[in-house]
Amino acid sequence: QVQLVESGGGLVQAGGSRRLSCVPSGMIFAINEMGWYRQAPGKQRELVATITRGGSTNYADSVKGRFTISRDNIKNMVFLQMNSLKPEDTAVYYCNLNSSLLPYNYWGQGTQVTVSS
Repeated sequence: QVQLVESGGGLVQAGGSRRLSCVPSGMIFAINEMGWYRQAPGKQRELVATITRGGSTNYADSVKGRFTISRDNIKNMVFLQMNSLKPEDTAVYYCNLNSSLLPYNYWGQGTQVTVSS
């Protein structure tokens, strides 16, 4: 089964920036919405940002103005540019992809982002 592979996580100081990338390990057709979610220790997974095939975006209030989601429809990649990072942004970040074809929904294995104060 095709997997989503995230990269770009790591340790960064507060106020710094990080760019996450996500690419499928194989071909996925009829991709609709792509997005990023995150899960901090002891908390539920939450939406960070999503982007439609046409480029419409949606952001969690906590990241508006700091994070930017983008996608490459040719390579089926999705990116998350994170600026002005805060310690509360520390979490495992997961890539998500929705397709009109089975199995409809794909998740990455997650990449850790740690923001030090």
